[in-house]
Amino acid sequence: MTADYYPILILLLIAIGMASVLLWLPSKLAPKRPNPEKLSPYECGMPPVGDARERFNILYYIIGMEFIIFDVEIAFLYPWAVTFKEMKGIAFLGMAIFLGIIALSLVYAWKRGALEWQ
Repeated sequence: MTADYYPILILLLIAIGMASVLLWLPSKLAPKRPNPEKLSPYECGMPPVGDARERFNILYYIIGMEFIIFDVEIAFLYPWAVTFKEMKGIAFLGMAIFLGIIALSLVYAWKRGALEWQ
């Protein structure tokens, strides 16, 4: 039984070895000519103006997290919909509970005002 996994193990070892060599090799072969100009940020050939760190509104992150939550919901819903005819009633019940929880989270976010841009 374990002999069946040897090709996968060999492939994994080759992949790790190749990635390690490809990450290590440029650090040893590349020319090293430090220059202060290389450390400055590039803005279309012009000297940089202002600070590169800008503050973003927290609402961008909240909307992004909500998108990820509902995107993962679709990732779970799609395979379920493809195999819906072959499944039994318990699978429908499980998905109904899952969708109910997601719907409750949407209502909660809506009531808290997370979907409104102010």
